[in-house]
Amino acid sequence: MPTSKAQDRVNDFVIKIATVNGTGSASANGLLMKAIFRSGVPVVGKNYFPSNIQGLPTWYEIRVTRDAHRARAGQVDIMVALNAETYARDLQEVASGGYLIYDSTWPRPALLKRDDISVLEVPLARLCNEHFDGVRTRILMKNICYAGVLAALCNLDLDVIHTLLAQTYANKPQLADANMKAIQIGYDHARASFGCPLPLRIEKMNATDGQIIIDGNTAAALGCVYAGATIGAWYPITPSTSLMDAYKGFCERLRIDPETGRRNYFMIQAEDELASIGMVIGAGWNGARAFTATSGPGLSLMQEFLGLAYYAEVPAVVFDVQRVGPSTGMPTRTQQADIRAAAYASHGDTRQVCLYPANPEECFEFAAKAFDLAERLQTPVLVLSDLDIGMNDWMCPEFKWDPGYQPDRGKLLDAEQLQHMERFWRYYDHDNDGIAQRSLPGMHPRAAYFARGSGHTQYGGYTEDSKEYQVVVDRLRKKWITAAHLVPKAVIEQDEGTDVAIVSLGSCDGAVREARTRLAAQGIRTNYLRVRGFPFDDEVEKFLQAHRINFVVEQNRDAQLRSLLITETGVDKTRLRSILHYDGMPIPASYVFKGVASVITPERPAAQLVS
Repeated sequence: MPTSKAQDRVNDFVIKIATVNGTGSASANGLLMKAIFRSGVPVVGKNYFPSNIQGLPTWYEIRVTRDAHRARAGQVDIMVALNAETYARDLQEVASGGYLIYDSTWPRPALLKRDDISVLEVPLARLCNEHFDGVRTRILMKNICYAGVLAALCNLDLDVIHTLLAQTYANKPQLADANMKAIQIGYDHARASFGCPLPLRIEKMNATDGQIIIDGNTAAALGCVYAGATIGAWYPITPSTSLMDAYKGFCERLRIDPETGRRNYFMIQAEDELASIGMVIGAGWNGARAFTATSGPGLSLMQEFLGLAYYAEVPAVVFDVQRVGPSTGMPTRTQQADIRAAAYASHGDTRQVCLYPANPEECFEFAAKAFDLAERLQTPVLVLSDLDIGMNDWMCPEFKWDPGYQPDRGKLLDAEQLQHMERFWRYYDHDNDGIAQRSLPGMHPRAAYFARGSGHTQYGGYTEDSKEYQVVVDRLRKKWITAAHLVPKAVIEQDEGTDVAIVSLGSCDGAVREARTRLAAQGIRTNYLRVRGFPFDDEVEKFLQAHRINFVVEQNRDAQLRSLLITETGVDKTRLRSILHYDGMPIPASYVFKGVASVITPERPAAQLVS
């Protein structure tokens, strides 16, 4: 029986479901999240899963958030504990006043030890054994059954769930019927056994109009299709593989000639990451829009080839969906620990253009931007997402696309232009912006040039002459300065009333925004800068110089964004204070709030801390 007294909270609570990997719980969890979304209530879904195929603990967290927050909440209000191995851990996660639901087919008196929560006993296995046949079917239906229990407890409309099931199993009505039967069994049991709904409940809103649910990898893949990418080469690695799977799916729908059946795209699974980036560079040299997707270990293997593309000035796009390192690390946890490796990828004096999307809509937008920049700048462009963005469920505005979009191919000369040129010099800077003209293989006899990673002159010939070498690498530095004005501008939110700022990038954005709201409620006002591209432009340095304290929020141990800001700007490092989160879980707003509030208070402003 319930023992706690939860406060009445409508559309503002967290459900966490603890199961075992490989038992089919993903369908039930996705169904619950989508049902809340279809009820017009903003929602966030976070999946915490092991790196093996089956048998280890897995969790799915659903944040119901009427204020449309995007970050992990950092607390659990309703825990569905279906994995005996993690009972103790799951019990401790429940916030005071919350609820724990477990399968009482096997009674667990130890779960009743906390007096500040309510334990709801539901004999899920027994209910499913009574109504379904077959071991595998009973396991699967047990997961769907708990969705019915939660629907009753949280006041979810069964009609919404029924519609979702009918759409999901439109071609398999028998599965829709079986799932709905399991939902109804759990729903009826909860209604008969507990006071429904709980104080933590859903009430319909209309806050999801014009919104979609999507993950960042799918969004990036769609962006590649819209941008005109036709070549994808990769080696499978978590958490980036689903990006290539999604790209393949979109191409099969959108890139096959309906009359001839010819595929207007090419995908290849290479033997390793070195081969994949080599194929991308070769395709880019030949004029195709080509890309690969990888994560930290793969990026490490690509370093030498990225230096080749930088020096030979070949367009290439790399999506780095970051995970926990070093080495193999924790492949299914999130982090932002490839910032430095991407920025200075390869040996020698290399600086690589990087983009930092914060959510799936920017993954979509930055995909097209990456290909345009790669061709305009004739260089690799790395898009640094992470597992949280790439593989979790996000509520986003419907994507918008300019139907008149034309790819920016930069200074690409065609045969007619080459015919009327007196001379073609591949690495000569005609416009004083650091970017030379280029041609494609076979375009015109005049356009032949030396295309290795060895030393070359500005005219495209081989050299080991010191002065001729320096002319080329000095021009590459000038190109870098040009790139600073072309990458996506930083998002800046500020007023004149505070000298405290928060600086961040990528998936930290949701936590920072929510934390700023909480800080403002405590009388602590902050300005905000979110870096979206590297190199940094003058506005980034100007913002940092304007504040006595800049809290740099990032998800790694070694303050990699802070290091990059110190190296690439003239800002005194004492103005930059780190808030570092690197346990592999998405950063919650409470972590950012505490990091700032422990230093700054209304009674102790920044002026008293920094001379």
